[in-house]
Amino acid sequence: MPSKARKSLDANLEDITRLLALHALVGGTAKGRRYGLEVLNKSAIVLITAYWEAYCEDIAAEALEHIVKHSKSSANLPNELKRQLAKELKDALHELEVWKIADTGWKKYIIERLDKLREARNWDFNTPKTEQIDKLFLHAIGVKNISSSWKWPKKMTTRRATHKLNNFVGLRGSIAHRGKGAKGVTKAQVEDYLNFIQRLAEKTGGAVNSHVRSITKKSLW
Repeated sequence: MPSKARKSLDANLEDITRLLALHALVGGTAKGRRYGLEVLNKSAIVLITAYWEAYCEDIAAEALEHIVKHSKSSANLPNELKRQLAKELKDALHELEVWKIADTGWKKYIIERLDKLREARNWDFNTPKTEQIDKLFLHAIGVKNISSSWKWPKKMTTRRATHKLNNFVGLRGSIAHRGKGAKGVTKAQVEDYLNFIQRLAEKTGGAVNSHVRSITKKSLW
């Protein structure tokens, strides 16, 4: 049974399947370039990137809620997350900030903290490349370099996967900011990106599940 975040991603990606079906309906399936339909391809690239971003946010939040719910003590929290919390509490302007985590207050504090992280990150995470995603999972649930899980057979190494993601997200930025000035986008690129994100989500979700299970002894799904 998949995570709630993965169910949401799969539902969102049905939009891409519909765009591809519309492309085939209007342009046919014979070989050769289709003119006047590139807008569908560009729209698909933008949407896939947005859905990937949402998935990362959702699975991080789902994992954090799971950790908080099933951890009997703050001592069970991963060290990386505790380091982040300690630094933030030390840097807090209010001298009584530390008391917010007293007793069971740490649970509420951590959940509220995720919302604050999301707000602070909005300006940066609208380009969900490898670096931003690694930061998200490190700060949210204490996973180091989640991108290291992005590898699978048939020559998809972590290095290649991160490079491929960054290129697709860069293409999304070009489309969003340059419009017609962006380089051309093909249906084959859309299909490749769709399949790639599905595999990336599978690897990311698996790594997150292993992480929370190591902390709570309970799987995320």
